[in-house]
Amino acid sequence: MLDILQKGGPVMWVILACSVVAVATFLERLFYLHRATVPVGDLLRGLANTLGKENYDEALQECASTPGPVARVAHAMILRHGVSRSELREVAQEAGQLEIPRLELHLPILTAIAYVAPLLGLLGTLLGMLTAFQAIANQGGYATATDVANGVYEGLLTAAFSLAVSIPSYLALCLLSARINALIHDMERAGIEIITVLDEVRDRQRPSKS
Repeated sequence: MLDILQKGGPVMWVILACSVVAVATFLERLFYLHRATVPVGDLLRGLANTLGKENYDEALQECASTPGPVARVAHAMILRHGVSRSELREVAQEAGQLEIPRLELHLPILTAIAYVAPLLGLLGTLLGMLTAFQAIANQGGYATATDVANGVYEGLLTAAFSLAVSIPSYLALCLLSARINALIHDMERAGIEIITVLDEVRDRQRPSKS
């Protein structure tokens, strides 16, 4: 492996650094999103039962003890349970918007690597071709096949290595984006269901008309 990196020229080391950063970013985000994902159905059923009994303190404690953005959105809404439905909807939207930057943290790094790695490969290819033509020029047009092959080999190595970094980085980005979209959907679901439960509690609290 070290021999291949050396034969690929200086650009190979830059691409290698990008690959290390991409792997670290992917694993960090994957671990974070795994911890942020909770059984939403179970959480909402438990909150519905607790809120149905008008036990808001217990519902807040349940949200506080549950990790992830869904629980934090629910916590923000339960804190403001006395406001109108439209205001509750705004609370849910604001809480969700605060969570999205946390979920998407470091994703621009992965995006940049997925798009920049092929450009680095192209740069390495051009440098390899320049090396090959320089060998021809230095030999007065009588360069050996070995002299030319070294430059071509360098260019092909960097091109292949850049794609080997770019393609997995892009696939990792797609996977993380799908996980984030699923969490956003769960936050929206939590907002809708909690508003519905709180509306039912208010309806029961209103004095019935005789």
